[in-house]
Amino acid sequence: MSIQRIQPGPRMSKAVVHGDTVYLAGQVANKTAGKSVGEQTREILDIIDGLLAEAGSDKSKLLMVNIWLADMATFAEMNAVWDKWVVAGATPGRATVEARLAGPQVTVEIAAIAAK
Repeated sequence: MSIQRIQPGPRMSKAVVHGDTVYLAGQVANKTAGKSVGEQTREILDIIDGLLAEAGSDKSKLLMVNIWLADMATFAEMNAVWDKWVVAGATPGRATVEARLAGPQVTVEIAAIAAK
């Protein structure tokens, strides 16, 4: 079975496709880094949409999502954006935890697994 690496870099690929499964690395905001959790979440979900499309999938095929927040007090703000984005009736398994992230400007990180 072949392995396709999408946007490979020196440390990681943004996404890896193996068979009918798409694995997305943890995504963080670039343009909105340092802004609100809501703005960062919107940017990250746009990035995820693009990576899933490049892999031949979409958000309706999400299987599992892991979300890391720098501060759990921003959980509701992140969920407000998430709830508008996720496909009703096709919600994935999900875990959300508080963690120290790559830097103070990064307040949310999202990784996902989807079917192709």
